[in-house]
Amino acid sequence: MANTMIGSARTLALLAIFVVGAAAAAPTSDASAEIDHLREYLSGSGCEFERNGKWHDAASARKHIDRKYRYLLDRDQITSAEQFIERAASRSSTSGKGYRVRCGSGAPVEAARWLGQELTRHRGT
Repeated sequence: MANTMIGSARTLALLAIFVVGAAAAAPTSDASAEIDHLREYLSGSGCEFERNGKWHDAASARKHIDRKYRYLLDRDQITSAEQFIERAASRSSTSGKGYRVRCGSGAPVEAARWLGQELTRHRGT
């Protein structure tokens, strides 16, 4: 009887590990392609990005957001382009302050809105 209970406990523990592992997922190939597009759009934009009150060029912004993206990917916290925008590219993880984008002489806009509009355009919807 004790061996049966130990065996059942092990089976439940393995099942729990499997279920938790199955819940964590990487982006689909379509989502990865959309995220890659947004990253390229950002770096090729020629726009400036405000992060925590300081303006940065597009290349610096791309480097920063890529670091955040890799960190979140390693923890299975991004599975879609929307999550990429929300969790990696729209606000500071430290201060919680939103990122802004300024292109040319235009007024700054929220990075989440700017990237969201590009995602919609890219999808053709």
